[in-house]
Amino acid sequence: MAAVLALVCALGALAGCGTGQPAPIGAAELREAQTFPYFKVYWVGGRFANHPLVAVDGQSDYVSSVGDSVYYGDCVPGKHIVGGSCLLPLQITTVIYALHSNAALGVQHNTLVRGVPATIYDEGRSLELYTGRLAIDIFSDTLNSALAAANELRPLNAPGSASQPLPLPVYCPGLTGALTARLQAVMERLPGQACQRTSAQVAYVKSLSQ
Repeated sequence: MAAVLALVCALGALAGCGTGQPAPIGAAELREAQTFPYFKVYWVGGRFANHPLVAVDGQSDYVSSVGDSVYYGDCVPGKHIVGGSCLLPLQITTVIYALHSNAALGVQHNTLVRGVPATIYDEGRSLELYTGRLAIDIFSDTLNSALAAANELRPLNAPGSASQPLPLPVYCPGLTGALTARLQAVMERLPGQACQRTSAQVAYVKSLSQ
């Protein structure tokens, strides 16, 4: 990822960060991303709104705790890329979900997006979706932009389209805060009764400490 961030920021510097557009991603780098072997990586195609795909994390840049990302557009004010100085209008990061509480995300709003549980955070600019064994983080400059990207998500390295529903998560997301009735109903019917099993495990651990 560090190499990709350096590339994006260098492109931004060449373009005059915030002015102009960096060059779209090269064919060789895109092919490498399309053969990423560990899990589905999600993107929104070669262009999002007026922003080209400018960089991707391939296998060589993969860090399991961070995930694999795709990056769109020129540098813009108000949105930091983690670990770098470049500001982009859209970054999508796919990572294998590790069970945790969402409390650290700060103020958030839980909802359904593409039929799967999701949470809106980062003052409404970012969105995390829970699907399969993955979490998909969409970092953008506005909620409308993040939601538009969510509706265009499809796999980069596997068959699939934006018109297909996202698969329900096989785990119980660690949502914090209120759940709507619709969201609660979806959580209760996750594969393998994931949330019921998680609740039972938490209750058991608590009973051991009493």
